[in-house]
Amino acid sequence: MKPPTHFKRLALMLPPYKGRLALAFIGMMVTALTEPSLAAMMKILLDKGFSGAPSFSLWAVPVFVVGIFTLRGASTFTTTYMMTWVSTRLLNELRQQMFNRLLDVPVSFYVTGSSARVINSMMFEVQQIIDMIRNVFTSLIRDTLTVIGLLGYLLWLNWRLTLITLVLLPLIAVVVRMTGKRLRKLNSDYLAVNAELTQVIEETTRAQQVIKIFGGNHYEQTRFAARAGKLRSYAMRMASTFAATVPITQIMTACAVSVVIVIALIQSGRGEATVGGFASFITAMLMLLTPLKHIAEVNGPLQRGMAAAEAVFALIDTAPERGDGKRLTGRVDGRLEFVDVGFSYPGQNQPALAGIDLKIMPGETVAFVGMSGGGKSTLVNLVPEFYRVTSGEIRLDGEPIGQLALESLRAQIAMVSQNVVLFDDTVAANIAYGDANPDRARIEAAARAAHLSEVIANLPQGLETPVGDNGMRLSGGQRQRLAIARAIYKDAPILILDEATSALDSESERAVQAALDELMQGRTTLVIAHRLSTIERADRIVVLVGGRIVESGPHAELLARNGVYANLYHLQFEKELAS
Repeated sequence: MKPPTHFKRLALMLPPYKGRLALAFIGMMVTALTEPSLAAMMKILLDKGFSGAPSFSLWAVPVFVVGIFTLRGASTFTTTYMMTWVSTRLLNELRQQMFNRLLDVPVSFYVTGSSARVINSMMFEVQQIIDMIRNVFTSLIRDTLTVIGLLGYLLWLNWRLTLITLVLLPLIAVVVRMTGKRLRKLNSDYLAVNAELTQVIEETTRAQQVIKIFGGNHYEQTRFAARAGKLRSYAMRMASTFAATVPITQIMTACAVSVVIVIALIQSGRGEATVGGFASFITAMLMLLTPLKHIAEVNGPLQRGMAAAEAVFALIDTAPERGDGKRLTGRVDGRLEFVDVGFSYPGQNQPALAGIDLKIMPGETVAFVGMSGGGKSTLVNLVPEFYRVTSGEIRLDGEPIGQLALESLRAQIAMVSQNVVLFDDTVAANIAYGDANPDRARIEAAARAAHLSEVIANLPQGLETPVGDNGMRLSGGQRQRLAIARAIYKDAPILILDEATSALDSESERAVQAALDELMQGRTTLVIAHRLSTIERADRIVVLVGGRIVESGPHAELLARNGVYANLYHLQFEKELAS
């Protein structure tokens, strides 16, 4: 079945708002009907009001004029209000769909894509769609109805002159069609460059310290200027294409008006037209210029909106993580088995992991060591299925994790990584993150276990103190301990520690390591640590080289073998002595 077009998908979102759209449409019709009435009034005034004694009450004129504009004002307000109400609802609905999809996409989406492009789509491109719906369609429907009303009046008034006017419409359609294709391509390119500029700004705000310490000001200025200049170039090309439509339309209209005036003079000489009739016809014809101009101008915003819809729906249609699988009803024991596991990153020829066979018993602490790029982080990231194994399988308590519901699987896992992620919320909210009904006693216990009590006591609002963007109001060690407190609060049977103590000073590391030792009791713990001294007490140490397990065993046993682990350990020990 052929997927619906972007235009059709937008149309399918409108039925829930059909009542308000109907009111907006009625408002447009009323506005359109008031246009011919003004031209008709000119005919009556000139033929019956200025040719002798008026045949109507003088008070009827102001009553009619004020009444028409009052009715027009009310209908215009109704249209604007209703269309804004509907468009803002659609804006929220589209953004919610995009945001929900962002939460459901796999981790690989963020590895291969740009966060700035996502932000650009959610904030700028979706707004382009809404502007198209609110402004373009309002203008298109209202102005089309106005043109139909005025043309109907013109045909009734003088059909011969109206036929000349009708020549305008197909000519305008040809102009719009000629410029439409070019505008669509230019708008698509414009949105892509705008996303690039957003990315430069996002990276610059995020990397201020690096820019300052490495003297990257000139480089960033050049990068920004290049993107901004490119964006301006596309804006000018769009403007020139769009601006050419209006004068061409106006020239065609002027030609038609000129011919109409000549023919009207001929008809007047023959007594076939009155002064009032001619003035009314010219008034109605000139009133046609504004709606025709608006219709001609609709093409630019329409193409911008459709180009933006392509990017927005591409994000909404991104394949989500799998949603199937068995749900775990209780707390698992935490037995993990890697059975001939292999994994390759998309687009990479060299596998990141190959032939991994490993059994981890409940409550066992297993540390993974090796040189950078050996596959340590990749291996532990397969457990919560941030990535799916390419071959083999991983089992939890004997069940393949590929057959478990992801939400249920991840509920059994707590994680502390070297890249600490905190939210711009309070200390308490960060500790209890993900819990819909936070337990204050558990929050305080987790903070104590992570040796945060003294830190929290010195904060102005204690646990209710906001931590700032990614915890920037805290030191590196405090941020790391807060992330550990979050893992302690979750109390999951499986614990993943990826360089969990990397940002701590020696004193803090000892305190947190003691808390971690207590936390790891009774939990299956996977530890990644570059400082080998921190994992000497692990039940087992697994050495990875080139994505394969080359050694496995306790610290003392591996040292006695005098193999890869012993070489790594002695090399690091010598570096620490030298420093």
